[in-house]
Amino acid sequence: MYLKHGLCGCCWALRPRYKRLVDNIFPEDPEEGLVKANMEKLTFFALSAPEKLDRIAAYLSERLTRELNRHRYGYVCIAMEAMEQLLLACHCQSINLLVESFLSTLRLLLEADKPHLHILATNSFVKFANIEEDTPSYHRSYDFFVSRFSEMCHSDHEDLDTRNKIRVSGIRGLQGVVRKTVDDELQVNIWEPRHMEQIVPALLVNLQQHSQNDSGLFSAFPSLFSGSPAEQTEVCFRELLCRAAYGHINNAIKPVLMHLDSHSLWQGRGFAVQCFQIIMYSIQSQHSHLVIQQLLGHLDANSRSPASVRAGIVEVLSEAAVIEATGSVGPTVLEVFNTLLRQLRQSVDYQLTGYYDNGGKHKTSSIEEKKLQDAVIKTIGSFANTLPIYQRSEVMLFIMGKIPVPGIYPALGSPNSGRMIQVMLLKSLLQVSEHYESSNLLTALPSSFLEPLLSFTLMEDPEIRLLVLSILTSLIDRHLIRWLLKAGIKRVVLSVHHDICTFQHDVFVFMQHAQRLYRHVYLASREENSGHSHYQALFTLLAVLSVELANEEVVVDLIRLILALQEMTLSNQECLSVFNRCGIHALCAAFLNLLSQLGPPPTLHQHITQVIESRQKDAPHLLPEVMFCDKPRGTSLIAFRLNYCFIVEEDRLSKRKSIGDAVSLQHWVSVNKEDLSLIWFFFLSEDRGVVEEEERRKRMEVVERFQTAPFEEIAAQCGARTSLLQSKLNQVFELIIRPPPSPSGHLAPRSTPVYEMKFPDLCVY
Repeated sequence: MYLKHGLCGCCWALRPRYKRLVDNIFPEDPEEGLVKANMEKLTFFALSAPEKLDRIAAYLSERLTRELNRHRYGYVCIAMEAMEQLLLACHCQSINLLVESFLSTLRLLLEADKPHLHILATNSFVKFANIEEDTPSYHRSYDFFVSRFSEMCHSDHEDLDTRNKIRVSGIRGLQGVVRKTVDDELQVNIWEPRHMEQIVPALLVNLQQHSQNDSGLFSAFPSLFSGSPAEQTEVCFRELLCRAAYGHINNAIKPVLMHLDSHSLWQGRGFAVQCFQIIMYSIQSQHSHLVIQQLLGHLDANSRSPASVRAGIVEVLSEAAVIEATGSVGPTVLEVFNTLLRQLRQSVDYQLTGYYDNGGKHKTSSIEEKKLQDAVIKTIGSFANTLPIYQRSEVMLFIMGKIPVPGIYPALGSPNSGRMIQVMLLKSLLQVSEHYESSNLLTALPSSFLEPLLSFTLMEDPEIRLLVLSILTSLIDRHLIRWLLKAGIKRVVLSVHHDICTFQHDVFVFMQHAQRLYRHVYLASREENSGHSHYQALFTLLAVLSVELANEEVVVDLIRLILALQEMTLSNQECLSVFNRCGIHALCAAFLNLLSQLGPPPTLHQHITQVIESRQKDAPHLLPEVMFCDKPRGTSLIAFRLNYCFIVEEDRLSKRKSIGDAVSLQHWVSVNKEDLSLIWFFFLSEDRGVVEEEERRKRMEVVERFQTAPFEEIAAQCGARTSLLQSKLNQVFELIIRPPPSPSGHLAPRSTPVYEMKFPDLCVY
């Protein structure tokens, strides 16, 4: 045995053939590169005798180690190239014979202190990662490569170009590890926390630095940064996240949160928002709610952190909700809003105490807490917009239940704290209601929601009253009429589409609460601390009611309310300030002007126009362009032309109208029946005072006739009326008891009328 080994060492011709083939691929001068002809012979031999693959790989690894120790890096590169070609040429069934030697060789190169060797090893590993294997390997481990590639991503080499190359290689190496292991359940579990805690921070470090330095140029000229750490990092990060299954999301997101905490990256809208935008766009859509839950939990965990940190997390939540927008934020929808409302209440407490901890050691400012509160309110609106209508209704009821309602729930904490909480929660409610689109009024304003909401209209705080008016208007307005009024457009042509059944149901629901709403409007208009915006909000609410619920009863009630308001301002018994009187006069003028634009009669429009022109000359302070704005901006008297698309019932509209009015209405409807696009108008052809005077005159004539006329004349008139009534009743009874036509076409003999039948005594009670 000793002689054999000695001869093999001394005589090259006696060495095994695979060793001779391996030695032949190395040239005398390493700069000449791999000897291709000899490499083909080695490949052919390896394919012909696959049982020798493990020996070939072991000898190549031994030869590479020897050259590496002698610092002959040219031959090291040749050896690595030979191993790569063997890997690519071998069949999948026999590749495991090569892999162990190949991976051990890569470890040697990665442990060296030469950057170019690290890059060489990474490139070889990436090629190996792209090879699909059919045969699983139970004992293969990639822990070393995860650790080493992550370390390369943090390289701080003094040369910038070399540093970037090392980092790019590290990122590509991690990408190769992910590709090699993520789809094979028998391989190492790359989603374990110990691996994610190395991979994710390594990627975020490169993404963070390049997003700070080159974010503008990268977005404008991405081709200039091809192959840069930023580009490679984003590609690798997205590939990692898109492969994450349901049970792996939390392990992938937790290191992101830890990295942002440890490097104080929550402040502002920079890196944290960009990072979670990548996450939300990369993961599978059905898993997006898991990211939201992670962020909510992290927000609770940081409830004792500075306001800037909490605001940053809330801002990320808002952006994530907009990206998700799948109609659901997970199985616990109300828990999302409960967490946000809890943060809002804590922020109010911190603002009042001046500290964001119980020990009173860490100070906070009102400005920072208000920024946080605005961010939370915006986020509540963003989340609500992703929900279906029925869940938005539940959210509004949920928020309303959290508000300390006067007379029902006591204010929490001090009076100032209770007031601030009310304002914050009402602002949150306004954010939800502004984009609420309900198909019927009962869903938008149920009694359980409307009653506590109306109780706020009588509070002394002007901000709360204004918020309540805005919420009511948003929920009733379905055609964005309030935005047209705010825009100051002088003339508007608005097409309003209503389903007749839904419209009648809405009117019925509204009439149940109408009188209470009118009472609150009446009382709210006389509050001493009301400002310009309050009267503008009252006018907007009344205008939306008159358009969205264009029913004669509703409009008549609104006119009565306006007349009552005007009468209140003219009464000396009411203790109203000059500003209140001017504001109510402006409210009445604006609403009556709007109402007169809805249609005939022209006399009403002419009268209102004359009054407005007179005020413009003599009393401009009684007009809305002065009273509705802190800074007058021109006329706010808006003319509306409303096109209602639904079938109008002529008989119902002609109720309580004279015969001439009914005939003219039916004629007008018959002209416009073809397109069913009707202009709704209300008959106000007679002045209220003239009508009352005529009714009073008729009553006096009746009284005078009964006092002065002879008895025979009075009896004759009453008898004539009785005879006329009896004849009408007979006609009605004839229609009721008329028998149906017989099949022969002849009328059946008339039966005895019911009212002439004689029944037995036992049937009479």
